[in-house]
Formats: sequence, C-alpha cells, structure tokens
Amino acid sequence: MAASKIQALWNHPAGPKTIHFWAPTFKWGISIANIADFAKPPEKLSYPQQIAVTATGLIWSRYSTVITPKNWNLFSVNVAMAGTGIYQLSRKLRHDYSSEAAVSKE
Repeated sequence: MAASKIQALWNHPAGPKTIHFWAPTFKWGISIANIADFAKPPEKLSYPQQIAVTATGLIWSRYSTVITPKNWNLFSVNVAMAGTGIYQLSRKLRHDYSSEAAVSKE
C-alpha cells in the first residue's frame, strides 16, 4: 500500500521528476528566510519586500488551484509566503505607527 502511494507520487505530473515539484520546493527558502527575519527588529523590515512577498503568495496561491495538474506544493509554499509577509507587514506597521504616536505625544 505504501509502495503504491510512493509510486503514485513519483509518477504524478507535479511529482519529483518534474520542475513543477522542484521549483516550489526551493521556493520554501523564501518563507524560511522570512521566518528567520521574525527576530529582526521591525525598523529594519522593508515595506516593498514584504508587500512583494505577500502579493506573490496571494496571487500564486490562487493560480496553483486553477492550473492542471493541481500543484499542492506550490499552493502550500505560497500560502506560507503570504502568511509570513502579512505577519511581517503587521509588525512593521505596528512599530511605525506606535512609534509615531509616541513621538507626537512628547
């Protein structure tokens, strides 16, 4: 039974024998790098970079559900990209607006 599932994955149109598997697999590096940046101070985060990561994640998540064959690896990496981008943007916005509020009160 397990052998047949492995064989099915191996022969899938988006399986390990195709670029449709390896491109999204390596794209996980972007999400992992963004997770590593959670420790970075918010003032060092870049709006353009995080907007690009978020937009790319949202757009390609949708695209990965309408292509044939369905590529769930592509879908999951792009959901992760959108999620980490949104989190980083929220950190940056909170920092910038709470800092501005604190400065204007003084």
